Amino acid sequence: MAGTHTFEEQAKQGWFARFLNSVEFLGNLLPHPVTLFAMLSIFIVVLSGVLGYFDIAVADPRPEGAEGREADGMIEVISLMSAEGLQKIVMGLVTNFTGFEPLGTVLVALLGVSVAEHSGLLSTILRSLVLNAPRKMVTFIVVFAGIISNTASELGYVVLIPLAAMIFHSLGRHPLAGLAAAFAGVSAGYSANLLLGTIDPLLAGITTPAAQMIDPSYVVGPEANYLFMIASTFIVAFMGYMVTEHIVEPRLGQYNPDDAPEKLEQPELAKPSALERKGMRNAGLVFLGICGVLALTIVPEWGILRDPETNLVTGSPFLKGIVAFIFITFAIPGFVYGKTVGTMKSDRDVIDAMAKSMSTMGLYITLVFFAAQFVAFFKWTNLGTVLAVKGAAAIQAVGLDGPEIFILFILMCGLVNLSLGSASAQWAVTAPIFVPMLMLVGFAPEVIQTAYRIGDSVTNVISPMMSYFGLILAMAVKYKKDTGMGTMIAMMLPYSMVFIVGWTVLFYVWVFLLDLPVGWGTPTYFSMGE
Repeated sequence: MAGTHTFEEQAKQGWFARFLNSVEFLGNLLPHPVTLFAMLSIFIVVLSGVLGYFDIAVADPRPEGAEGREADGMIEVISLMSAEGLQKIVMGLVTNFTGFEPLGTVLVALLGVSVAEHSGLLSTILRSLVLNAPRKMVTFIVVFAGIISNTASELGYVVLIPLAAMIFHSLGRHPLAGLAAAFAGVSAGYSANLLLGTIDPLLAGITTPAAQMIDPSYVVGPEANYLFMIASTFIVAFMGYMVTEHIVEPRLGQYNPDDAPEKLEQPELAKPSALERKGMRNAGLVFLGICGVLALTIVPEWGILRDPETNLVTGSPFLKGIVAFIFITFAIPGFVYGKTVGTMKSDRDVIDAMAKSMSTMGLYITLVFFAAQFVAFFKWTNLGTVLAVKGAAAIQAVGLDGPEIFILFILMCGLVNLSLGSASAQWAVTAPIFVPMLMLVGFAPEVIQTAYRIGDSVTNVISPMMSYFGLILAMAVKYKKDTGMGTMIAMMLPYSMVFIVGWTVLFYVWVFLLDLPVGWGTPTYFSMGE
């Protein structure tokens, strides 16, 4: 197992393998994630008190009149070591937990997925999928599917990642390698896609007012990075495939079933029986029927699930409520399959399936309670905002004005992402600084936003502050009981390292060497006269 190598074995390994073993060892010295989040929450309270006592503050980079901008133009650290702070903590303890967005998303989606899983539908689809697939293509397909799932990111985290672990386990490969490949596609490959998703208009809506600080007529559309992100989909998928095949899976070695906390049966790879094929066919027909009904709500201009203001699917109630449709599209076909093959005969079987899956989420729910407190405290104190502004100011002070500035910019975004995980929150703070600054030295806002998206994506998989990190850790523990935070970070670090180098090289080749637009008709350079 990784982390338990003898001295002789470590001596035979390459320097990178020894480096990852060291990362895993040091990371596993950290307390249990639940304890860590509790300690970090206390640390934030104390730190806010100290910084608040010294009146630490930064200038608010947002323009006057912007929503949320302080009247005096300053963002100061808010102390929680005060009577008001204590009151806020006490009153917010429950709502921080119940309002933690990933919690409801995960649990609701899992209720639907559990029906498809316990009826046997997912297992049957799994066998049908992998029996004829070349072994090498499975890895690429998993990473590629993870990237595509970013259109509705919850689908990737809740469905694809555990399914990828099952696929690898069924093939006799290490299930954590499958989990890592899918996690890399879903999270480190965030922003790359063949389709526009909810993140595109969200970021464009933040970039536009930042650009208008220099040019009041400038507008950045949701499609601003579309061409570059299409190309990135294939490049990132290939990088994920190479890292999984040549670094992560060899390091994990042969999977030992005894590592699991309870006995796991390797998924049966026998070809689906005639009855199972009939069940899949019936489930497929029902699924198509559901999709047809949903299409009537989003395709026609009068569709009730389109955005009522723009009349577009992007930013619509359909995409915002995608978790509800994940629940429906798994639960109903799952029950139809179970009814056909006899694994589900009544509503009691459905309820039992849901309850069984919920019973496995105890660790995740406990982790979420403490993680939610930390995230809330971090937001209340303004520490994340102050950190982002300070980091941006440091980069700005370097005084670079050529394309090389984007290397530092991407690195800074990746580092800040470790503590300020929300893409919109980080961009809301850094865009008003970097978009005007880089426009003044000649770069278009669309190019600046593209570089930001690279940095914002690649470090998601190594940040314990990422909303779904606890869920992924809980999934990993299912296959390897001693998996700790260090194990996860060491397993995912190669993806971050390769992605940030490879994706940055692609950015420079695409934008500055080939002079290709990052989106339809978008410029690369900007001048005040344009």
